[in-house]
Amino acid sequence: MEEGINRRKTEHIRLCLDDNVEGVNKSTGLEGISFIHNALPEINFADIDLQTSFLNKALKAPFLVSSMTGGSELAAKINQNLAIAAEEKGWAVALGSTRALLESDAHKESFLIRKQAPTVPLIANLGAVQLNYGYGADEAERIVELTEADSLVLHLNSLQEAVQDGGDLNFENLLPKIEAVCKQLPVPVGAKEVGFGIDGTVADKLYNAGISFIDVAGAGGTSWSQVEKLRSEDPLKKAAAEAFNNWGLPTKDCIVSVKSSNAAVPVVASGGMKTGVDAAKAITLGADVIGFARQLLQAATESAESVIRTMDQIELELKMTMFGIGTKSLNELKNTDRVMVMGKSLQNKTAGE
Repeated sequence: MEEGINRRKTEHIRLCLDDNVEGVNKSTGLEGISFIHNALPEINFADIDLQTSFLNKALKAPFLVSSMTGGSELAAKINQNLAIAAEEKGWAVALGSTRALLESDAHKESFLIRKQAPTVPLIANLGAVQLNYGYGADEAERIVELTEADSLVLHLNSLQEAVQDGGDLNFENLLPKIEAVCKQLPVPVGAKEVGFGIDGTVADKLYNAGISFIDVAGAGGTSWSQVEKLRSEDPLKKAAAEAFNNWGLPTKDCIVSVKSSNAAVPVVASGGMKTGVDAAKAITLGADVIGFARQLLQAATESAESVIRTMDQIELELKMTMFGIGTKSLNELKNTDRVMVMGKSLQNKTAGE
């Protein structure tokens, strides 16, 4: 078990670093959004404020290090560098799937990063499907205790499991089990996809079951059907996975769908986010926090300082965007009218459907 988990997690990292694992002819949809330049912004760049809060904790910027990895030697180095950088920059940080934390004694330190990130929001992570494979609220609570997390996110990865060799495929009757976890855990529970997106209909079901936030994790970035295709030793699955290389809901469409369906749902926008300009576009659509994953991964294999440099650039890009349209706060950015979707002014947050 230990060797298998280590190998799979390491393979995931290596493939995301070295191979083309993005969907084919699939984008986030954010390229259809543009800002109306304000030649007279009437603000001081030094006064632009990125501060916000998430999970009842302050953030210096509206950013999350998205769930990526854990359970291997390489993952330990990556997560420690990400945690140090997140603490320095005031970003939230999420762990990869923590199932290995309970099933294996190997590489537990890859999940135990609270010492490196003592004050920022820390999010543990478990596959929702594991609630049909022996896990329940007690195990979820144990994960939160071990990691000292401020929240648990349940990831929804049905298509990835379908392509993965030996994947867990029983997604039947999960909603009431998710509801039970939400009721028992003493911390907020979120839900996320892994790159194929969550729409408003599904988000409403999850929110009504007690989920506290939705990470849409839309298409346009890493495709986990592509990752598992590259790992698979099953010729039939490899061939079938090709039919899904452009599967998923673009990140932009996910944000619009979720916020149009229920404006009260806190939204994390992840899935193909690469720049602070992308982040600004997502915020104008209603996103509250922006998640970055593979954009930070290479730097995280090097050092915390490398991660911080990448974070600095993303923050600067967001500030420059806000300066370019004359907004000083995230609330002003969220409500700006200096944005267009496919050439049309975005006068309200249901536009762009």
